[in-house]
Amino acid sequence: MPHNDFRHDLAQQLRVDSIRTSDAGGSGHPTSSMSAADLMAVLLDGYLKLDYTNTDNPANDHLIFSKGHASPLYYAMLKAVGAITDEELLTFRSLGSRLEGHPTPRIPPTDVATGSLGQGLPVGVGLALAGKQLDRLPYRVWVLCGDSEMAEGSIWEAFQHAGWTGLDNLTAIVDVNRLGQTRETMLGWDLDGYVARAEAFGWKAIAIDGHDLDAIDAGLAQAVQTTDRPSVIFAKTHKGRGVKAVEDKPGKHGKPLEDPAEAIEELGGAQSLSVSVKTPTPGAPHRFPTAGGELPRWELGEEVATRQAYGQALAQLGGLRGDVVVLDGEVSNSTMSELFAHAHPDRYFEMFIAEQQMIAAAVGLQVRNWVAFASTFGAFLTRAHDFIRMAAVSRADLRLCGSHAGVSIGEDGPSQMALEDISMFRSIHGSTVLHPSDANQTAALVAEMATLPGVSYLRTLRGKTPVRTSPDENIRVGGSRVLRNSDHDDLTIVACGITVGEAEKAADVLDGEGIKARVIDCYSIKPIDAETLVQSAGETGAVLTVEDHWPEGGLGDAVLGALAEHPTRVRKLAVTEMPVSGKPGELLHAAHIDAEAVVAAARQLLKAG
Repeated sequence: MPHNDFRHDLAQQLRVDSIRTSDAGGSGHPTSSMSAADLMAVLLDGYLKLDYTNTDNPANDHLIFSKGHASPLYYAMLKAVGAITDEELLTFRSLGSRLEGHPTPRIPPTDVATGSLGQGLPVGVGLALAGKQLDRLPYRVWVLCGDSEMAEGSIWEAFQHAGWTGLDNLTAIVDVNRLGQTRETMLGWDLDGYVARAEAFGWKAIAIDGHDLDAIDAGLAQAVQTTDRPSVIFAKTHKGRGVKAVEDKPGKHGKPLEDPAEAIEELGGAQSLSVSVKTPTPGAPHRFPTAGGELPRWELGEEVATRQAYGQALAQLGGLRGDVVVLDGEVSNSTMSELFAHAHPDRYFEMFIAEQQMIAAAVGLQVRNWVAFASTFGAFLTRAHDFIRMAAVSRADLRLCGSHAGVSIGEDGPSQMALEDISMFRSIHGSTVLHPSDANQTAALVAEMATLPGVSYLRTLRGKTPVRTSPDENIRVGGSRVLRNSDHDDLTIVACGITVGEAEKAADVLDGEGIKARVIDCYSIKPIDAETLVQSAGETGAVLTVEDHWPEGGLGDAVLGALAEHPTRVRKLAVTEMPVSGKPGELLHAAHIDAEAVVAAARQLLKAG
């Protein structure tokens, strides 16, 4: 049959299978899938280069469904290329199926989980950066976007960064079907408006009829021939294309079709076409040479900021491992990741003040097995919480560092103070949360983070702290340090970060009053050293926690969780009032988390007991 006849029939099959799978699952988004079927049929039959029999092939193109709710179309494509059977297709959204409501990496070759709109294109930027600057392979990153998600700011962070970088290995295909979930989108079918926006960000923008197979072919050809900038195809389509009962009609979003049998007949009936997708030219990813060396070490008593230790440890780690890459949100001279940038400029990515894009890019880089560390002020990582949450759904391995923690940063004031970050990261599935109090702890934990699965978070301090930990001590995820103890301790003080020093000062004062305080530096908050905490609580009978963080979800709550099955008197000291600008010591005092407040709370706790 003529080529376009095959593509037409393939597109109809993708529509039919989108209807069938949504009907089998009892829910889904068939109309959102049907609008993009022609686009994906032509992409599969001529442009995508992906070996579905070897999805780990480093030369493969990458296809991201940023409009993850169009998963019926994605799964229909997997059937058409032979990656899944028709039987599996019809397990859509059922318990135990790999075909979840929105795509996840449980079904290869899916790189990342999508479904929270506005994330696929930013992740695509990260993958394209990996292709250009790290792997140095000619694979292309294709991203199918919906027009509704063009309202998300993160989409435009991606447009801006890709345009600035000139990522000509990135092509976005925007399915402009006009209808959102509840109403028409802001621009409707105004393709000229979309084109003007994309061109303003430095992209090659191509407007087409998304149901004209020749126009789609020409648009994709033009995209791959663009060699100096990223490309985007804005395709005018009809939601629910091909079925009169739903085509371009509001109120049909996110619902199986009412009469699937009639719709399938209208589309020409079920088919079992197979498409042979092009396979890429073989290629091996670039590898960076390593100079060797060792992690930095500091002598006991030195005064060093943990953010400084982070930067130095990262730079040294880059000399030991050629797969370590670093991103920063244009505050690298504060987070101190600039030390890595100076040592390894080919593996450093400046992401500017675009925290969502920074996290998404890190997710994209780790798809290609690069060990990505990303840093900014801890307060600003909260802006990217949804991206971090979705990174966990993607089973991504991310290493994040948040500097300038708590009121101890001083004069900058509350807008810059990370006070929610421990709580936020503790709530991420499978996460690791670390808050070292000195430089040697920081270096050891940075090195261990490079080997950790999942999302790990290191909280660092602006000001200098004394080195209390020997560089030869076994600092590890899940560990803690008992700074002082005796056989007759009256209570346990648990601290982390800046409050470790306050706890030590308080213990000195209490000792002068005849009160023995055990002090634990709880540098690993998740997982927490429950064994040490339970033992100390049992031996002392009272626990006082002190942290530079809001009381909700921080160190105190982590300690309470560890002691849940071991009833103990526990009191939490944390920041409870909105802080203001001031000197670090003044702010610790005002927040009632300094040594004086710890002493007073310890007296009260023992008196109450």
